[in-house]
Amino acid sequence: MLKKIRSILAVFCFIAITLLFLDFTGTIQGWLGWLAKIQLLPAILAANFITVAVLLVLTLVFGRIYCSVICPLGVFQDGVFAVSRSRRSKKMKQAYSKEMKWLRYPLFVLMVIALLAGLGSLVALLAPYSAWGRIVQSILAPVWQFGNNLLAGIAEKHESYAFASREIWLKSLPTLIVAAVTLVAVSIMAWKNGRTYCNTICPVGTFLSFFSRFAMFRPVIDRSKCRSCHACERKCKASCIDIDNKKIDYSRCVDCFDCLESCRFGALEYRYAWNKGKAGDGATADEGPAAGAGRTAGAVQAKEAGKATGEGPDSGRRAFLLGSAIALGGSALGGSAISASAQDKETDDKKRDGGLAEILPKTDPSRTLPLTPFGSESVKEFYDRCTACQLCVTVCPNNVLRPSSDFAHLMQPQMFYAKGYCRPECVRCSEVCPAGAILPITPEEKTSLKIGTARVNLDLCVVNSRSVSCGNCARHCPVGAITMVRANPEDPDNLMIPSVIEEKCIGCGACEHLCPARPLSAITVDGVEIHHRI
Repeated sequence: MLKKIRSILAVFCFIAITLLFLDFTGTIQGWLGWLAKIQLLPAILAANFITVAVLLVLTLVFGRIYCSVICPLGVFQDGVFAVSRSRRSKKMKQAYSKEMKWLRYPLFVLMVIALLAGLGSLVALLAPYSAWGRIVQSILAPVWQFGNNLLAGIAEKHESYAFASREIWLKSLPTLIVAAVTLVAVSIMAWKNGRTYCNTICPVGTFLSFFSRFAMFRPVIDRSKCRSCHACERKCKASCIDIDNKKIDYSRCVDCFDCLESCRFGALEYRYAWNKGKAGDGATADEGPAAGAGRTAGAVQAKEAGKATGEGPDSGRRAFLLGSAIALGGSALGGSAISASAQDKETDDKKRDGGLAEILPKTDPSRTLPLTPFGSESVKEFYDRCTACQLCVTVCPNNVLRPSSDFAHLMQPQMFYAKGYCRPECVRCSEVCPAGAILPITPEEKTSLKIGTARVNLDLCVVNSRSVSCGNCARHCPVGAITMVRANPEDPDNLMIPSVIEEKCIGCGACEHLCPARPLSAITVDGVEIHHRI
């Protein structure tokens, strides 16, 4: 029963979180966005102390059900291992393996050092939630969008516009490569050994293991009933059951409950376990083989008395249900609902001038400082907190956000204006960010925040290079930060050139995107180190 409950909750969380990274309309965010905000690492970076406290107490009381229910990468590994186990021969079974401390703890220390040093790319590389987000956004999202475009084409033929077509393009080749390598590596490990990634590499799993080894409720081996048949050991995807010594490594146990259903003798129970080892009532992580040899009749009677008071399998089921309710309900206090906004219609890069000549696509200019989204307090704050989960990239309706290919900020989003600009009315990225890298803002606040300053290169401006009148940048600036002035004020016949009022410019990129100069825009937005109100 416990396994079925756990499986249902895990499938729900897995599908819901995956849909968050596939839904480019932002509709699902309003209902299920809290699932992203209860992921452990983003909650820590966002200083969401309520969520962090709930998750730690949950682990201390019920074990690592976070890893088996809430973490999408952990549930994915369970699915791969289930398929692998169904295709294995009877001779290929799981067996107990010792904890690889020499790899597990150095990786955790490396993660902590990277977190403190602000090396966001390294943190993002190992974080399980972010790794799954990159896999979905880079590999599955294009397939999802292709299906959406097929439906949009069919609907349009029937004079229906229920679906809006979405441009499919490669946002970042390095991020795609990292996502593909991660998917293959995790899949291979899960196929062969189940939860190897969770119990050896994943820093979140290692952090939770410090608490799970002292969990109040956990699977416990009853030595008086155990026949050492190794059925539970062969079923354990975490390879943490040492049946020869009647021990369970609770630091690696992820509470999948496969072992409970595999035991034909009722020797495994998920129940209250604090201080039970002292009464001889089963094996804990601290008990050795000699603990069972000294079992007395009085200890067995104490065990039966414990069951009579409700500390048996039914109590374990109630404990798990309570823990799941806390995980999926109480942790939602750290999340916030968002409202869905209308999807802007996308256009193709290859626009045509008068229906005749193709316009060259824009190329990204070099900037003195990178542009980070409205709502991030500064460039440093953004990259220190960002876990590169790509959720903001998914919901950006104008293709402004995409993963950086710069080594210092690899996979972390940056703003680019080649395909669109950051519209003043759009604040979707600030609504969905689970790590606090982009703080919630309103459209009214956005128009008063400065993230960059536009600079004009008059040598590239079509007014000078082609001697034509333009003014496109000034017409489309939403805050009126660009005015047209004469190059020579004394000559009334001179054409007008753009001039930027730096104090008014917010860095939205409308001027850069809409500049007709190709392939480089004559006007470029440079980021500012610390964002501020104008």
